[in-house]
Amino acid sequence: MSDDKMLARIAALLRQAEGTDNAHEAEAFMAAAQRLATATSIDLAVARSHTAKREASQAPTQRTITIGEAGSKGLRTYVQLFAVIAAANDVRCDVASNSAFVYAYGFAEDLDTTHALYASLVVQMVRACDAYLSTGAHKPTPTITARLNFQLAFGARIGQRLAAAREEAQKEAQATESPSAGTAIALRNKELELVDHYRQTSKARGTWYASRASAGYSSAARRAGDRAGKHARLGASQELPGARTPLKR
Repeated sequence: MSDDKMLARIAALLRQAEGTDNAHEAEAFMAAAQRLATATSIDLAVARSHTAKREASQAPTQRTITIGEAGSKGLRTYVQLFAVIAAANDVRCDVASNSAFVYAYGFAEDLDTTHALYASLVVQMVRACDAYLSTGAHKPTPTITARLNFQLAFGARIGQRLAAAREEAQKEAQATESPSAGTAIALRNKELELVDHYRQTSKARGTWYASRASAGYSSAARRAGDRAGKHARLGASQELPGARTPLKR
């Protein structure tokens, strides 16, 4: 399946998720989108492993993603959301010290999928958080503390959901493959190729953390963010022009 066809099918699943008021249906469509992305990535990895002559377009690449303006509050929560989506789609990330940029490393189809999922979920995260804060349920916790905790919990829950869908897709692919397909070997080779590309390209120093002790803690906001993450729907990125963070290639 070509990248365009894969993204079109994912977008269709995301529109179905947005079009239902049933949380269980929305989650099913979201999981289906992630499973499709994983399955397509597996198919391409297997195809690459059987191709003697590799083209430049088939090799891992690096993209620079603008998360927001330096100094803006809450950038770490946006980075965390991108990072958990990336982790579920074979994309590695380096983060600028001010969290204003992310440098993403991966194969083109995986970077495209990560982009599509993030563009939808970042909008939902902000809207859900604003709705929670507007109720005043976070008081007397400071608004910024509640926002950070809500969005960190939202991202963590999204990461769990996407990881589960990815694992299911990988198990299904390996259970139904032909003896000559070599899915496990292809995935391992893909991982090694990405690791090698990352080591040669990355200039990262130190370790990035999503949360800091100085941010404060709010158990109520965490629970609210987790609930929102459980019921988040995925929408096609092209239908969400209000997304906070553009991705630049």
